[in-house]
Amino acid sequence: MTILADNRRNLWLVICVAIATSALAHPHSFAASPNVVLIISDDQMWTDFGFMGHPVIRTPRLDELARESLTFTHGYVPSSLCRPSLASIITGLYPHQHRITSNDPALPRGPRFEADYQRMVDHIDQPPALPRLLGQHGYVSMQTGKWWEGNFRRGGFTHGMTHGDRDRGGRHGDEGLTIGRQGLQPIAQFLEKNRKQPFLIWYAPFLPHAPHNPPQTLLDYYRDKTDSIHVARYWAMCEWFDQTVGELLDLLESHGHTKDTIVAFVTDNGWIQSTDRAAYAAKSKRSPFDGGLRTPIMIRWPDHVAPKKVDTPVSSIDLAPTILHACGVTPNDRLPGINLLDANAVNQRTSVMGEIFLHNTRNVDHPADSLTHRWIVADGWKLIVPTGRTDNQEPDNSPPSSPAELYHIIDDVHEERNLAAEQPERVATLRQQLDAWWSGE
Repeated sequence: MTILADNRRNLWLVICVAIATSALAHPHSFAASPNVVLIISDDQMWTDFGFMGHPVIRTPRLDELARESLTFTHGYVPSSLCRPSLASIITGLYPHQHRITSNDPALPRGPRFEADYQRMVDHIDQPPALPRLLGQHGYVSMQTGKWWEGNFRRGGFTHGMTHGDRDRGGRHGDEGLTIGRQGLQPIAQFLEKNRKQPFLIWYAPFLPHAPHNPPQTLLDYYRDKTDSIHVARYWAMCEWFDQTVGELLDLLESHGHTKDTIVAFVTDNGWIQSTDRAAYAAKSKRSPFDGGLRTPIMIRWPDHVAPKKVDTPVSSIDLAPTILHACGVTPNDRLPGINLLDANAVNQRTSVMGEIFLHNTRNVDHPADSLTHRWIVADGWKLIVPTGRTDNQEPDNSPPSSPAELYHIIDDVHEERNLAAEQPERVATLRQQLDAWWSGE
């Protein structure tokens, strides 16, 4: 009996040592690793949420999420075009760093266009993308919705919807673009099959993005609230997106993943709906103005992050280091963002910056060739420095000099009064900060 007891004791010691060794080798144990869900709105103005003060658009589920989150009301994306913006969210790098600056290569289409397109996709292999980094610590990951960088596996996702095959129409999401618009079944299946490992879900539905074809009941609600059918359709799309967010949050809850999951929200870029046509208006998408760049950023993590509204400007490049810190993973030194869950780091933030590029890049390996604007927000002021490049210019033309624009965005929210001529010293100071960040060369 004594020998048997000793053997049992020794076996128990061996098991304990094995567990301890495993814990040391894998310090981010599954039990201590929160799940992560990234919700990314596609083409939505920062004003177009109930919790941001819109008088008509109904977004009850996002309003609830804002009440439960650390909510940054003055978030920014570095670039107001979807592909570079999404690449910055997943890598934590500025577009000029990850080199995915535009949606497409230079025209015309043909063999050179396709070769350059593949070269653009190749850029996603180099940066420290979130799915790859978390995958090294036991995470599985699911891509749904908007995704430009080829097959979902190119970003490090273990599961996904986007095949990325150019011969089958692969460009910015292909089969992934059905998520939300046609339900959440792929995410439900992913949750059913992955019950033992922590997960990352990329939910970037093609909503409220055009085509603006909302359910008829939603369109009926908004039709008499505006004179423009185009605005009514867009407003209805915003509510449709909100409904799908609610479905996703309910799905997480039904699987018992409310408290153990970080939910982060951001938009990829802004959108101001034109009143007279099915298109975006000026000073929104693709522009250096807040209508294209500003976004609320939310982080919900029950029992870990206290709900609060913060008006300090922050950036979508902060999401990657924030998520990594929360998951117990030390961010790469290359990441320029801050941990948004560190109040001291947020309080010390003095500025946010970004860059705007041509829709069709002139040089897939040299970002400066396609740069149209750099911008900086600091102390309630915003400086925009144009390069003079436009989509209509030939690549070998020298860009003409263009004057900078200065706005006091606290009092002039929609950037209507350019004060650059009246405050040259402030322009010079902000320009120095911008050049210190990236000279645009």
